[in-house]
Amino acid sequence: MKKRHLTIALCALGLAGSVAAADLKPVRVILVGDSTMATRSGYGDALCSRFVAPVSCINLARGGRSTSSFRAEGLWSHVQGLLKEGSAFEQTYVLIQFGHNDQPGKPGRSTDFATEFGPNMARYVSEVQAAGAMPVLLSPLSRRSFKQGLLQNDLRPWAEVSLNTAAAARVPGLDLNAESFLAVQLMGEAEADTLAMEPPPVKGGAADTTSAERAGAAKSSFDRTHVGAKGANFFARMVQRELTLAIPVLGNYFKLEQ
Repeated sequence: MKKRHLTIALCALGLAGSVAAADLKPVRVILVGDSTMATRSGYGDALCSRFVAPVSCINLARGGRSTSSFRAEGLWSHVQGLLKEGSAFEQTYVLIQFGHNDQPGKPGRSTDFATEFGPNMARYVSEVQAAGAMPVLLSPLSRRSFKQGLLQNDLRPWAEVSLNTAAAARVPGLDLNAESFLAVQLMGEAEADTLAMEPPPVKGGAADTTSAERAGAAKSSFDRTHVGAKGANFFARMVQRELTLAIPVLGNYFKLEQ
């Protein structure tokens, strides 16, 4: 019993990996979301790299997608196909994070907040459960836009819906929005800008600080939504901590911090 408590305590401290990889049963983690989770512009690949070998981590997040367009474009069908092949895994976890592109003003992607976003998230949850996997909902990663020294958070309503959906379905819900918002507010604008894909332009230059993105990819210039390597590692570590607290057994599947 003491050994179990020690393992959980280590997990909570972000020091997971106390169980030998050879003793771990194979599990799979599938990432579903937008550019803030996607390859190159988000934290998803950095999160996958934090797992030990018995984990098959697949990053299927795509830039510019919402709860509606991810399904409409057939991307969700690919996830469902993978879930049908789950017999080789002890458990499959599907991490789902949307909100950025569900906001108004994004033709072909926006969803109605009152009538679509919540039901769309709930449908993802029920379909993952029906396939025998475990859904994990993440509230959307905070943007890093400051106004008079205060960080703005126009994604909070979408975050609340994500968390409420998780609570109603009794599945894990990680408040990445609140944790990332607090961390970015505390570090301040200058340090937060170092998390971006590219450095901010020299003083006097034109910065692209908008939160918009094309439907297929993140912008290649500096902005305060997407993340480069430093930002990806920072937020991947944050998600690791949240996952370990919400699902203690997953803590054993993360590498020890160096």
